[in-house]
Amino acid sequence: MISHLLPTYKRQPISFSKGQGSYLYTNDGTAYLDALTGIAVCGLGHCHPRITKAIQQQAQTLVHTSNLYGIDWQEQAGEKLCKVAGMDKVFFANSGAEANEAGLKMARLYASKRGQKQAKVIVMENSFHGRTLLTVSATANPTARAGFFTLDDEFVRVPFGDINAIEQAISDNDDICAVMLEPIQGESGVRTTDNGFEFLTQVRKVCDDNDLLMILDEVQTGNGRTGKYFAYQHTSIKPDILTTAKGLGNGFPVGACMTTGKANDIFGYGSHGSTYGGTPLACRVVCEVIDTIIDENLTENVIKTHDIIKTIIEQNLAKDGVTMRGAGMMIGVVLPTDRNIDFATLVDKARDNHKLLINVAGGNAIRLLPALNLTVEEATDIAGRVVALVKSVL
Repeated sequence: MISHLLPTYKRQPISFSKGQGSYLYTNDGTAYLDALTGIAVCGLGHCHPRITKAIQQQAQTLVHTSNLYGIDWQEQAGEKLCKVAGMDKVFFANSGAEANEAGLKMARLYASKRGQKQAKVIVMENSFHGRTLLTVSATANPTARAGFFTLDDEFVRVPFGDINAIEQAISDNDDICAVMLEPIQGESGVRTTDNGFEFLTQVRKVCDDNDLLMILDEVQTGNGRTGKYFAYQHTSIKPDILTTAKGLGNGFPVGACMTTGKANDIFGYGSHGSTYGGTPLACRVVCEVIDTIIDENLTENVIKTHDIIKTIIEQNLAKDGVTMRGAGMMIGVVLPTDRNIDFATLVDKARDNHKLLINVAGGNAIRLLPALNLTVEEATDIAGRVVALVKSVL
């Protein structure tokens, strides 16, 4: 069959017709244990009954009016999201890239209002912030950037976790307006800094000392994935701008850019907008996702199931040079690079031989992004299938 889709994805030779909880099913009923959840999107698993009911009820009531009018569900979603995030204001978008684009536009406007002519944002090596022209310029992935005449002069890139490099970049450039980073770098292999979340505290201090905006990209780490509602809550600091998406809608496309403090008043009427951003349907889903995560104490479950997966994998594979990194249901299983492993075939082998859905990020890291409501049995099963997969290729 000829496909009319543009070839922007190298798709795997499989499709799914049904999802339930942590499992996806093909047309013939074959079950696959989903340890990727739509790339950290379906944090409540597939077809969670509360989310399904909310979508059904709202689709029968009101789907879209536009932001020319008040939207009651958007007000409710804004209140709930800002409360769990510890922020003040929110702009609803449709994706993580759009949320990050809003944050970067905000940084530029902040700089303009204080007289900076061509302000730059400090970003991290190995970062990933999206695929719009501005966010792909902030992204480090060379494949994502190739051929797009990226806006590289708008950014200064430093090593992730190196606070001295950030300070030096500020010293070398008198036109820096913000620092943007992910608490954990997901797309490049679930990368963490040597001092963990303490790096966020260091960045906060540097931003305060130099009157810069701190922008945290929690598109992937947010909405309970690391064992806190947002990853920065592992510390005592707050960012000025916080972005999120992915798990915010459990599969329904929605993103958010939140502000606090000096970032609250940067945008005014006409500064930014979105035709589809914050529809009644999207925001009804956001409300239900937040309530479900809280009602089911899923951040506690994330910590418990993380420990199960980590313990099983380390007990069985540490002696083979396998290490672990990440937090909560954002786990990197890092394989040694000196064992002639064909990393390009790992995803296929996991899927075909172990009925396990994963991906490989950063070259040699199996990235696990299971559902937040994973059961003890499912956590044990995922870890066991990963162990079997890795032992088969070592």
